[in-house]
Amino acid sequence: MFNILLCGVGGQGTVLASKMLANCAIARGETAHTAETIGMAQRGGSVVSHVRIGADAFSPLIPQGCADTVIAFEPAEGVRVFPYLKSGGRMIVNTLPVKPTTDTLAKASYDAKEMFAFLDAQGTDYCAVDGAAIIAELGSAKSLNVALLGAASALGAVPCSLDELESVIRTAMKPQFCEQNLRALALGAEQIAKKC
Repeated sequence: MFNILLCGVGGQGTVLASKMLANCAIARGETAHTAETIGMAQRGGSVVSHVRIGADAFSPLIPQGCADTVIAFEPAEGVRVFPYLKSGGRMIVNTLPVKPTTDTLAKASYDAKEMFAFLDAQGTDYCAVDGAAIIAELGSAKSLNVALLGAASALGAVPCSLDELESVIRTAMKPQFCEQNLRALALGAEQIAKKC
């Protein structure tokens, strides 16, 4: 069984990314379960998606300390779900922070460096993905979720190859969105080849 936890904030495409991973597994004939826990705000609230792949996955929710991989679409969300990562597990973390609504209203600052300092202090095996660079290359933040899947696949942190993810993009997405998402997938993988 392979457990993948995806976390982010509303509007980042966390749920879509989890469905893509499940579809890869199902296309191979494997059992896959997904479940989401969604925060109070539709946009900006916490979103956590659980993906469990394998015949032994009887429940869709991953217990704490059992995630093989955590894909954090936002640094603070990665820290928040850190207890789910198993010993020896890996994290893929987008370096681009999304300032919480509460910080915006309070005019407070949020520095993602503190989040990475926490992960370092825990001895976490993580790879930081430069989300800002990917967004600049794509001209949009809408496919950043797919770029993070590309990074996770290239790192070997999910049981889905880049070819399998590409197939899901081609079969499950509307044709007008395919090229941008295929480019995002490649950009995420390229970052891993360069730095992790």
